[in-house]
Amino acid sequence: MVLIENETTEFKQSYVDEIKKTIVAFANTNGGILYLGINDDGSITGVTEADEIMLKASNAIRDAIKPDVTIFVKTELVVMEDKTIVKITVQKGTACPYYLSGKGIRPEGVFVRHGASSVPTTETAIIKMIKETDGERFETARSLNQDLTFKEAAKEFEKRSVPFGENQFKSLKMMSANGIFTNLGMLLSDQCNHTIKMAAFQGNDKSVFRDRRELTGSLLKQLNEAYDFIDLYNGTRAEIVGLYRSDKRNFPPEAVREALLNALVHRDYGYSAGTLISIFDDHLEFVSVGGLVRGITFEDMMLGISMTRNENLASIFYRLALIEAYGTGVPKILKAYQGERIQPKIEATENAFKITLPNRNEMPGNETMMGIEAEILTLLKKQPEITRREVETTLELSQTAAGRYLKKLVTNGLLEAVGKGKNTRYRLRKPS
Repeated sequence: MVLIENETTEFKQSYVDEIKKTIVAFANTNGGILYLGINDDGSITGVTEADEIMLKASNAIRDAIKPDVTIFVKTELVVMEDKTIVKITVQKGTACPYYLSGKGIRPEGVFVRHGASSVPTTETAIIKMIKETDGERFETARSLNQDLTFKEAAKEFEKRSVPFGENQFKSLKMMSANGIFTNLGMLLSDQCNHTIKMAAFQGNDKSVFRDRRELTGSLLKQLNEAYDFIDLYNGTRAEIVGLYRSDKRNFPPEAVREALLNALVHRDYGYSAGTLISIFDDHLEFVSVGGLVRGITFEDMMLGISMTRNENLASIFYRLALIEAYGTGVPKILKAYQGERIQPKIEATENAFKITLPNRNEMPGNETMMGIEAEILTLLKKQPEITRREVETTLELSQTAAGRYLKKLVTNGLLEAVGKGKNTRYRLRKPS
């Protein structure tokens, strides 16, 4: 009998650590047989201490390859030309991609057969294998990164007195039954590879940046940091109602919270693009990739009907009391603006979702602006200089609005600014 190496047959003179790559490649491709005790040229040498070699090979296959491939592997001793051979028969597995546990689900850990060789595959091929095995649903598929830690998530669970350990990893679908982290686990891990890109702009367009940040790490950490960033630029306007002072935030905190949660829970993490949050003087934008879930119309969503793209992520947020019930986010946002002159704007395309929250304290229209500017000029006729803080207090404006009106008066040549930063003062410009 003439033996040759090919896509489904490989020879090794004896046991070597490299056989693990061959087993992985056979399991990921079309199966195959590995013979220990045959040279590359097909000549049979046999093995000594065959039982020990067979045990060594079986242990390596069991301990060094994930997911568990042993059910698809048969190791036995056979005799060829009166010599003992270790024959390892591998079927194509049903949980591809199989990989070396020490390398992870990366090209250097995932092998396939190419002719008579076992070669590393590409990341694109790995993702295709995962989709074919686990389905198209992102959060239940296996994470490419299996070296995950959960320091930030553990803090959030502890803060809310919710148990968090390996049992919960599995019950929350962060880990499969055989101990493999899912993409949901990756999203909550410190190694999450999805980000939130945040920016605060001066004025009502993207001409001038005030601040910008890219948030990384666990989604729970990003959630907290995003809310804090928005809160930093969410100004307050003081109003006098009867005998009492009432502080009114530019953007209702409850609407900010719901829009932020919506952007994280419902986005399509199959795309690498980050969630975008932009803060302007007159509005706040949340843009997330992934349009409406198939089967839901825009009108359905506005009525509060919800189909969650990431059900398991939503379930975790529900357990952490971050969301109360599915489908309540948009109605809560609209309720927060009840009675306001300008209402939130919600838009959806095939691949994106956008929520725009208007600044409730913004005074639109040239006529109104001229009225404010006139009041500032009147104040300066009574005193030589004025600060932005005095304009805020006297005219009951937000910090951003007061600064914008003063800047426009300076630009139009009616005022001149003296000093810098917090010490800036404004006075009437003298005719040249």
